[in-house]
Amino acid sequence: MARPAAGGGRWLEIDPERLARWLAGFDERHAVARTSYEPDLVSFEAADGALAECHPPFPPVAHLGDHDGCAVDPLVTHASERRSVGVLLARLGGHAVGIFDGEALVASKVGSRPVHGRSAAGGWSQQRFARRREGQVTVAGQAAADVAARVLVPWLATGGGPVVLGGDRRAVQALRGDPRLAGVFAAATDRFLTTPDPKLDVLRAVPRQFRAVRIRLVEP
Repeated sequence: MARPAAGGGRWLEIDPERLARWLAGFDERHAVARTSYEPDLVSFEAADGALAECHPPFPPVAHLGDHDGCAVDPLVTHASERRSVGVLLARLGGHAVGIFDGEALVASKVGSRPVHGRSAAGGWSQQRFARRREGQVTVAGQAAADVAARVLVPWLATGGGPVVLGGDRRAVQALRGDPRLAGVFAAATDRFLTTPDPKLDVLRAVPRQFRAVRIRLVEP
């Protein structure tokens, strides 16, 4: 699905398996004049003003420099690489942690803890409710941190790979204070996945997001 991009154009997310075909279609429509490779950005520029700025997953791209025409092979090779990837998803009251080999989920743990909504009542009742809710949030965060430490920390210690974070930013940020997860956050990529409640089916579906090439497409 496309969405508007700041600065003009629109954002697309293209699976690695469709990337070569998509870029070939862009070249056919606009005749790419130059391809520019930077560590975290590959730009395809056409003489008619069209531009495809490709943000690959798991940068840097090894192949750098400028090329005449539409040079797609290094980008497609990088995006299609099979990787071992850790995932940590957290939202208020729920968490999902997994390790992927390519698109296959090879280890996972999903859980939830009850966290009540905010009370509209006033006075002492509201204060008691707020304290209870704060305690529930703490317990839920501790459960998420425990699972992440149990699943991801040993994996990272044996070589591991990049880690992708997702869910709700505030819920994930709250886990940064746990010293056991310092290595998890050190290995985290810049790409954050916004997901619904982290159930097992949500976790299984995230490779489509973290493997996608994000493209800002500008066409005259």
